Amino acid sequence: MNPAIRAVCKAAFRQNMRVFGFYNGFQGIIDEDFIELDSRSLSGILEQGGTMLQSSRCKAFYEEEGRRQAVRILRENRIDALVVIGGDGSLKGAHELHKLGVRIAGIPGTIDNDIAGTEIGVGVDTAANTIVQMVDRIKDTARSHRRCFLVEVMGRGSGYLALMTAVSTGAEVAVIPEFAPNYERIRKILSYRYRDAFDNSIILLAEGVCSADEFEKRLLGDGAHPVDQEMRKTVLGHVQRGGSPTFQDRLLASRMGEFVVLALVSGESGVMAGMKKSRLTLVPFEEVVGRHNPIPSDLIRLARHLGIEIGDPRE
Repeated sequence: MNPAIRAVCKAAFRQNMRVFGFYNGFQGIIDEDFIELDSRSLSGILEQGGTMLQSSRCKAFYEEEGRRQAVRILRENRIDALVVIGGDGSLKGAHELHKLGVRIAGIPGTIDNDIAGTEIGVGVDTAANTIVQMVDRIKDTARSHRRCFLVEVMGRGSGYLALMTAVSTGAEVAVIPEFAPNYERIRKILSYRYRDAFDNSIILLAEGVCSADEFEKRLLGDGAHPVDQEMRKTVLGHVQRGGSPTFQDRLLASRMGEFVVLALVSGESGVMAGMKKSRLTLVPFEEVVGRHNPIPSDLIRLARHLGIEIGDPRE
């Protein structure tokens, strides 16, 4: 998010605007916890992961009274427009403020890549690259010790990260929320690889399906380990959300940050920056909030043609 914050500020400065950053998201508005941002405060943040303004949930925003309080505070502090960077919850809050008359624009920021209206959001590429790097290292141990590694990655409601990194790392199985795992087929794949082929295997598991511990229990069934192969579990956890942003994320965040400032200057409001076919576009909040991007069918096809077991379509 830092490259997006930086781009918003620098683009706004070019329009002779003053920019203020609220700490801890919407909670910062309620608490009136903000600072004026200038070139000095932006120095060095481009390569930093996370967000210099921090983030948190805001219970007050769940109620209309809290949202109206936020509107009043924004007006009292002469804030003319707001840029919100975040996922479904943040954009939903932005939509509610828009309906109350706040000039506002959004930037999609969630590593799950499930926000409607854009092909990719800020943070996805960095998270995917982190997973690929970690799995590449894990594969060294898997090959050396003839083991199966079960790697749990983020993805509460979307299997995008698990599937795309399975393709990128040559994993044998991707367990994602969109498909029901076929445990019998997975056992056969592991058995074949252990006895007759390459000895080692990698399973990428999206956390939205179940935990790594629960998946192992389901896979083992009656307790007999498939082909007596050792299985090791690795939960990558929040390491996926950190680290220096990749080139692609820095560029995407910068482009979206500048784009929404120009949109607000031109009178737009209630919109999110979206990337479609490599071009930026403005997407109304009504087409974003409460909707989620499905995994593109061509990526499902790609995974199957590369021999990745992804399960059966859910009814």
